Amino acid sequence: MERNPLAGSWLDRIFKVTLVLKGLDGVLELVGGVLFLMVPPNRIGSVVRLLTQHELAEDPDDLVANALTRLAGELTASATLFAALYLLLHGLVKVVLVWAVLRDKLWAYPWMIGFLVVFILYQGYQLTSAFSWGLVLLTVFDIFIVWLTGREYRAHRTRPV
Repeated sequence: MERNPLAGSWLDRIFKVTLVLKGLDGVLELVGGVLFLMVPPNRIGSVVRLLTQHELAEDPDDLVANALTRLAGELTASATLFAALYLLLHGLVKVVLVWAVLRDKLWAYPWMIGFLVVFILYQGYQLTSAFSWGLVLLTVFDIFIVWLTGREYRAHRTRPV
């Protein structure tokens, strides 16, 4: 059975696009981590209240706006430090691995797969306690990236040097 050469090129393009999206997500996490380090918790609460006041004036029962204002009001210095460190570490690892995979660094493919599998497992655990369609979609997206990364890794390893 002959392989369709067009299918590989489409999957290669999709792989690169998903990697770029993951890389951009990593950059946003780095920015978020820096903001959590620089902005005190009470200021975050003020900004969230400012951003949600119009929505809550129109719909006082808005689920998202109420959840955001409640969470922002409960922020502590230790919680924002944890969030900052988590986002900085997660974002940095993601950016480095995406950069290395896009540069065809063979060592980065297994690390990317392992990194994503750990987060897929964590996201699965999170889904058991608090279901979220956004988290489901992120988990499916990550599973797809793991599959594409594994496919690309196998292809790179079998290529003649």
